[in-house]
Amino acid sequence: MTQAEVLFQKPWAELQAMAWHVRRTRHPDTLMCAVPGARRYVTERYTNTPHHFAAISLTGRSCELMCDHCQGQLLQTMYPAHTPDALLALGQRLLTQGCAGVLISGGADSNGAVPLKPHLEAIGQLKEWGLRVIVHTGLPDAETIAGLKAAGVDQVLFDVIGDRDTIHQVLHLNHIPEDYAAALRQIREVGIPVAPHVVIGLHYGTLRGELNALEIIRQAGVDVIVLVVLRPLPHTPMRAAPLIPPEVVGRLAAVARLLCPDVYLTLGCARPVGPSKLEMERLALLAGVNGIAYPDPSSVKTAEELKLKARFIESCCTLGTPVHAGGQPALAPQAQFQPSAWVVTSSNG
Repeated sequence: MTQAEVLFQKPWAELQAMAWHVRRTRHPDTLMCAVPGARRYVTERYTNTPHHFAAISLTGRSCELMCDHCQGQLLQTMYPAHTPDALLALGQRLLTQGCAGVLISGGADSNGAVPLKPHLEAIGQLKEWGLRVIVHTGLPDAETIAGLKAAGVDQVLFDVIGDRDTIHQVLHLNHIPEDYAAALRQIREVGIPVAPHVVIGLHYGTLRGELNALEIIRQAGVDVIVLVVLRPLPHTPMRAAPLIPPEVVGRLAAVARLLCPDVYLTLGCARPVGPSKLEMERLALLAGVNGIAYPDPSSVKTAEELKLKARFIESCCTLGTPVHAGGQPALAPQAQFQPSAWVVTSSNG
């Protein structure tokens, strides 16, 4: 049985207390609330700025892979830029509108990779113009990884899939979890900051492979971990998939916190709407996350009741660490914490 499996099976009260202890002793008392302008966010506490951070699809609305959970729908709200020239023209227009950073993504090809290679030079130009650039790669090859390093991207977003059947049946790929582990290691080895994502419930609304994905991430050693939750979309094979219980999200967040005690952990923007969203955010807070994307106002209040200071940032949640935001490292002094047998030391030092 893996460390992740052992932790996941602990009673919630014990698991939560362990995770919260790590959160309080090894991290600042700040909750980073990520509200990028790709989605409007208006509350009594904060209103974000349109165009400040933009999402771009290099394939427009098209996707060769057509995974069962999305089938291209998540691309529809992104700015299209099919060619390098179109990407540069869009970048110039966004800069004039006050844009500070972009997420570059797109539909995946038949091998599971976003077709980034033709755009690498243009991506480097966006960086030279002063934009912060993060890139969602899909499953990249070595040439693409090297090209992203040369372009100077700020960060790579990378989904880690921990179950063979999920890869085959949901993503329609002939890969295995070890392929994702190898790509994650390659990204780390070239020195690009990487934010691996774990999609909770990706296997038609059931838990399958998420704990293995967390083990893969722990072994690679990373700076950021993002947990997102399946949101069944209409007109997809998962439109009637059951919602993941909030308790499962809380447990996985606590496991991630304990497996990687010093890593910045965030609950990303993809998750169901409605009452379950509020409970997911509450339990994730209790499990020790450092950040939440587009938090409900009640979650901000809960964080403050937990003696956390809410700080709003208009960028992807993966750029919310004090290091990425231009401040000091996020870690509290190691000497303040005496590790117990249940803490697995992260391999990223």
